[in-house]
Amino acid sequence: MTDSLLLGRVRHFRSLSHAERQRLAAQCRPQALEPGEILFEEGQPCQGLFILVEGSIEVGQISIRGREQVLHAEGPGATLGEGPLFDRGGYVATAIATEPTRVLFLRRAALVDLRRRHPAVALSILETLARRMRRFAEIASDLSFRPVPERVARYIAALAGAAGPGSAIDLALTQTQLAARLGTVRELVARALSDLAESGVIARRGARVVVVRDPARLAALASGDVPAARGQGRRVTKS
Repeated sequence: MTDSLLLGRVRHFRSLSHAERQRLAAQCRPQALEPGEILFEEGQPCQGLFILVEGSIEVGQISIRGREQVLHAEGPGATLGEGPLFDRGGYVATAIATEPTRVLFLRRAALVDLRRRHPAVALSILETLARRMRRFAEIASDLSFRPVPERVARYIAALAGAAGPGSAIDLALTQTQLAARLGTVRELVARALSDLAESGVIARRGARVVVVRDPARLAALASGDVPAARGQGRRVTKS
């Protein structure tokens, strides 16, 4: 598939004509990344927009003690760098490929020109920034107000809702990766999963697959309505 057709799958550029997308594709520079390779680093100056064509990218921050917080994960059709692109600051987080990945890079001047000529592009960028701001607010709320067992229950409940009752659910992440998504450490995630299994809320099948045995209690745990630890009072472990 040509890059101009791929750009048609990107929300920002769907309103453009085929000829306009062809001109845009000609201005893009392709870049390939291997798993674990950094696309950009926190604080690095932003020179343009990255368009994810193939693979996946995790965007997150790492503390001086090495603790990671994943802010969002993106797949094909996503774009990265809108915020710092327009406020002219550095990237607010680091982006790392989690599998073989290909991106297109569009320089700031080209995007600004496109935005001026096509207001729908500017509106799409604003919508993307608004969604991410809402996601960051949710992360801040979880870290401030939800203990780790509740965060784990919410993650499983969200997957269970999409999979249907009684389905085997692949958590899709290792415990270390899940901890980075939930803003905690692997040991607390492991403890929360063990508590859920011992209390009969879930059954575990291997390292990543679970089956929800008690959907009602899982939903209650996810909403913070009942104690989370073995039914004997919530173990408040916020980090």
